[in-house]
Amino acid sequence: MDHVQEPDDFAITAQISLMEQRLRTLKYNDMFGVFDVRGDIRPGPGGTEGLYFNDTRYLSEFELLLGGHHLTLLSSTLRDDNATLTCDLSNPDLPAAQGGLSSNLIHVRRSRFLWKGVCHERISIRNFDEVAHTIPIEVRYGADFVDLFEVRGMQRTRHGRHEPAGVTQQTVTLAYTGLDDRRRTTDLRFDPPPARIDEGRALFDVSVTPHGRRLIYVEIVCDKAPGPRRPAETFLACMLEQRRWTRTRSASAAGIETSNEVFNEAMRRAISDLTMLTTEKPTGPYPYAGIPWFSTAFGRDGILTALNVLWMDPAIAAGVLRYLAANQATETDAAADAEPGKILHEVRRGEMAELGEVPFRRYYGSVDSTPLFVMLAGAYLDRTGDRETVAALWPNVVAALGWMDANAAGHADGFVRYFRQTDKGLANQGWKDSFDSISHEDGALAEGPIALCEVQGYVYAARRAAARIAGRLGYDDVARNEDEKAAALQVAFEGAFWCEDLGTYALAIDGAGRPCRVSSSNAGQLLLSGICAPERALRVADGLMGSRMFNGWGVRTLASGEVRYNPMSYHNGSVWPHDNALIAIGLSRYGLKPQAERIFAGLFDAALYVDLRRLPELFCGFARRRGQGPTFYPVACSPQAWAATALHAALGACLGLSFDIGERSVVFDRPRLPPFLSEVTLHNLALGDARISVVLRRMGSEVAMNVVGRSGVIHAVLRS
Repeated sequence: MDHVQEPDDFAITAQISLMEQRLRTLKYNDMFGVFDVRGDIRPGPGGTEGLYFNDTRYLSEFELLLGGHHLTLLSSTLRDDNATLTCDLSNPDLPAAQGGLSSNLIHVRRSRFLWKGVCHERISIRNFDEVAHTIPIEVRYGADFVDLFEVRGMQRTRHGRHEPAGVTQQTVTLAYTGLDDRRRTTDLRFDPPPARIDEGRALFDVSVTPHGRRLIYVEIVCDKAPGPRRPAETFLACMLEQRRWTRTRSASAAGIETSNEVFNEAMRRAISDLTMLTTEKPTGPYPYAGIPWFSTAFGRDGILTALNVLWMDPAIAAGVLRYLAANQATETDAAADAEPGKILHEVRRGEMAELGEVPFRRYYGSVDSTPLFVMLAGAYLDRTGDRETVAALWPNVVAALGWMDANAAGHADGFVRYFRQTDKGLANQGWKDSFDSISHEDGALAEGPIALCEVQGYVYAARRAAARIAGRLGYDDVARNEDEKAAALQVAFEGAFWCEDLGTYALAIDGAGRPCRVSSSNAGQLLLSGICAPERALRVADGLMGSRMFNGWGVRTLASGEVRYNPMSYHNGSVWPHDNALIAIGLSRYGLKPQAERIFAGLFDAALYVDLRRLPELFCGFARRRGQGPTFYPVACSPQAWAATALHAALGACLGLSFDIGERSVVFDRPRLPPFLSEVTLHNLALGDARISVVLRRMGSEVAMNVVGRSGVIHAVLRS
């Protein structure tokens, strides 16, 4: 038995609120940056700012000063496509000893982007005075090479060694050799060369004529030497290359345009966030989970993100499936919670992971990633008809089914359960993986091995998906067998998990066979799988939309009134956009479109109050108050991939959007549009090489459809 009683060793400490800091983020593949609104990286205890590469902070200080003072912020913006951070600044008043410069005469614009392992920056200095000035510009820098888990709050007693800096006329190399014997380097290169440079700062005496402009270029390179060309020569070329790539990547997906311009802004930002978070792997695109804490491949997050946008961009699902198949466990490894057939939970490449100080180097402690993998494979085949890709994945699907069979066979009730194999692993291994997220009605924490309700739904849906795949591939015996197992599981599940007096399903069943009789959003995710009897699905929906669960912005993770309810907790009363998106899809599956519409409207309303219209990983579960926005969670990731795709998933759910490969049709089943949308245009919905564009208009309580563009053999069907 696995006793879940101690606080979570891997919890993220909340010394400083990320929402309070108004941080700006950039990412390209395995590099990401977290900056303040001036574009600075300011050192300090508990701070998250920095330039990160492979789970290590390669730059922990990077500040721009004028005359020894920080500049005055004018504006700080990310391009709509997240490609470039632009910070407009001006000089403060400088005393006579520092040049006697009055404020707001010097304009400084910082333009920064990441591309192929390099952080590029251009600093434009413009003099709006009527006389020339020599401007004292200083760049301070430093690299602590701290592991991301230390930034999150974990303590280490031993570290590697910082090596002496290498300094030339215009470059600085900062280096660290870790306890894993790996040398990590940060190279800074300045163009033009500074007047003075050392291991911690570069000083420039910038002479600017009246209304003139001077430029300083900086390149920051992690773990490789700077290129042979000067930064001034590479900046524009790399910027153009990066923007072309961004346009090409986002152009592969269907487009969305609506009658609500604010909603359009939110959707554009969401697509840009997804594009930025998506990393190109040899196996295809993979959406990293979120910045700053989870900028790596997570199995569960990648699968659910791909499911959320499957209707508009199936290429993401293909990339996720191939990557996870390539990294599927083939043997038992207790330290990694790995067993043959299991699908990855997460990958880490920092020093602490390499040394085993955290178990996440290649970690499989996720009970739901494996059935979700099979679900996604079936959904991808349904969406695309891509038999070739799914046939190549079939051995991985079989291995995943084998793991589910072995796990279920190990328990008398036949449910798939989790327990960590060592005390270093995650104590809870569902999506609510904090230490106190699975409890009984009296508040006592559940003891393992634990069977989560939504996981049984995932297993049910996975078996149905496997049966469909097997049927398409000609494995009829496998198809019949998986359908029979799914039907048997459904009967057993209804008998064990349903709580008649609560009108919902138990959160979980613990190791002693006791149901966790609490009302939670986990029961909402069951609707996604289709395991619920229709009459019980309606009762679950009624509970989800009641005041104990629905707070006006979305469904809480735990109902108010439960012993462990805390609207400021991570999993016991907060609201997660991705959780709500999955619930909306499930509601739509059972024909409960008005309820799905309420969730959609709540999520959009929340986005109205968030910087950049960007839905964060989660927000607090306090009840909605008139004229006020949601209460933010202090260390929520933003952007977060599955949160970025929540509005897309909810829109698809409300439209009843699906694809009929045999009939070459896009299907809208009893679509509904919420009050804030009177019209939606979906551009270039794809079936193979064919494309169709459709306009949907709200006409009273009905929705009308009009095809406005088509190429190839493809149709649109409206079912009312």
